[in-house]
Amino acid sequence: MDLFLSVIILCIGFVILIKGADYLVEGASTIAKRFQISDLVIGLTIVSLGTSMPELFVNMIASSKGNTDIAIGNILGSNIANICLILGISSIIYPLHVKKGLGMIWKGIPLSLLSAIILGILANDQLIDGFSHSILTRSDGYVCISFFIIFMYFSFSISKNMEDIALETTESEQSNSIVWPLIKIVIGLLGLSIGGDWIVSSAVKIASYLGMSESLTGLTIVAIGTSLPELATSAMAAYRKNVEIAVGNVVGSNITNIFLVLGISSIIQPLPFNVQNNRDISLCIIANLWLFISMFTGKKRSLDRWEGIVLICIYIGYISFLIYNG
Repeated sequence: MDLFLSVIILCIGFVILIKGADYLVEGASTIAKRFQISDLVIGLTIVSLGTSMPELFVNMIASSKGNTDIAIGNILGSNIANICLILGISSIIYPLHVKKGLGMIWKGIPLSLLSAIILGILANDQLIDGFSHSILTRSDGYVCISFFIIFMYFSFSISKNMEDIALETTESEQSNSIVWPLIKIVIGLLGLSIGGDWIVSSAVKIASYLGMSESLTGLTIVAIGTSLPELATSAMAAYRKNVEIAVGNVVGSNITNIFLVLGISSIIQPLPFNVQNNRDISLCIIANLWLFISMFTGKKRSLDRWEGIVLICIYIGYISFLIYNG
């Protein structure tokens, strides 16, 4: 009975999540046009912060309860899913072409790559300094928060480059009230938070019923569950051809997950780090490198469908490996 109820809650969560993503993308895109702000900036900030809320809530709870395997596994698994699964699916729906001059290729994606590298450095006290164990300390958390502030500065600095991001808006678009779009964003964020929470909670119960370990649960069920807002949002954005939101959401979310979410989590409670997680950090780095290289192969500044299929194949192989060795 408990398993059946968990499955029902999981399905309802999906419905709420997808509708929330639709409202969020529509509201954010309308506001972007109204104020002539690039969709990329909206994706990097409002949307990415909103879709990272499930990771933040899950990690805060996991950290306070000492479930560090879930806290770290959630972020690593989520970031891998964001690039390999979400951008892979989104690029199949509609090829993701990044506009020139917005800084995504030379700043956004490299910063996402840098976040994974910095996490690997901060977390590997055992390998780098020869300590008996590795841990993300509160000091490491403050370092992460500092990098997040730099990321936010970069995001908003894009909006100042109006010559590169100028958007055509009609008089009716400029005169329309932004109240309804703001309401849509709030409803969308609530839908994403509630739907994501229901999905994660029910998925954890299902995983527990099936006898999965905490680490494997964090890297798979919880990670995929907390990435569903990004999946729903980016897929919907790709379907609506709001490519900048689709890409900005994922890149911004990955940076937010490591610098903000893990930063806050380690400040709440220092997080012991298992060296086996270096495998997952390595895949994060590889996925970011592939995304960067994809901007120069095939159509320039574009993640083409075949490149997205490669990412999905990498993710399927990764999940298969985890389950086989779990």
